[in-house]
Amino acid sequence: MSRIPAKSVPIDDVSLAYNDLGAGYPLILINGLASAMDTWNPPVLERLSRHYRIIDFDTRGTGYSGTSEKPYSIPLFAHDILQLMDDLGISRAHILGFSIGASIAQELVLSFPQRVGRLILVAGTCGGKEAIENDPRVWDQLLDKSGSAMDIALRMFSLIFPAGWLRSHDPVRYCPEVYEVTKTEEAERQASAFRSWTGSYDRLNGIQSPTLILTGLKDVVIAPQNSVIMSRQIPGAELVTFPGAGHGLMYQCPDRFSAIIMDFLAGEK
Repeated sequence: MSRIPAKSVPIDDVSLAYNDLGAGYPLILINGLASAMDTWNPPVLERLSRHYRIIDFDTRGTGYSGTSEKPYSIPLFAHDILQLMDDLGISRAHILGFSIGASIAQELVLSFPQRVGRLILVAGTCGGKEAIENDPRVWDQLLDKSGSAMDIALRMFSLIFPAGWLRSHDPVRYCPEVYEVTKTEEAERQASAFRSWTGSYDRLNGIQSPTLILTGLKDVVIAPQNSVIMSRQIPGAELVTFPGAGHGLMYQCPDRFSAIIMDFLAGEK
């Protein structure tokens, strides 16, 4: 499956690069901090695209997408997705947000509930004062884009995979090759938008979309307790945990990850 973006579309004051895979009811994937399209796990994409039209894209400032001087914010990223949906003729879609993408997904469903079918929040947080913050040293490592692609990958591996798992697994075998590059200053702008987000805690009980929440119990990037907090606030939310998995649960457990999502999406739209 090619990970080279086939298309780009003008959105507001930038262009967004995206891939359009498979066919069926649309499922839009929102990635994590400074993470481009080619970081989605190919086995997961392959399975989901057998049944759904998968739209994945580079957030503004990431990978092949453009940037501008407009201040970044979580609501701005959500509005970009709305415009992308409009351009692609998608009136309603399932939404899957990973990490910072889960925050963007929350803003999207809260601001435009009629546009969201089912909602999947992976390794996310509600933000704000109610959230459990991560170690500041994690931020430093996440934002360090220096060195070669392998240098960057090795730093990421040490964050998204538990140390015990790394001792017995070669992460290169579990992760896709990554070709897209995000500049350090753009990663820092996205991180600033994430950290300044006032959060969604007091609004989560207004989410009407059926919601699935997934988290790895060994996640050191976004503490798994944040998923518990969200599951208690969102009416009817289903929480599924992955013992032994870290932030990179879709790489560690691709079969279970995909199966749980497929089962959830099999419900009514």
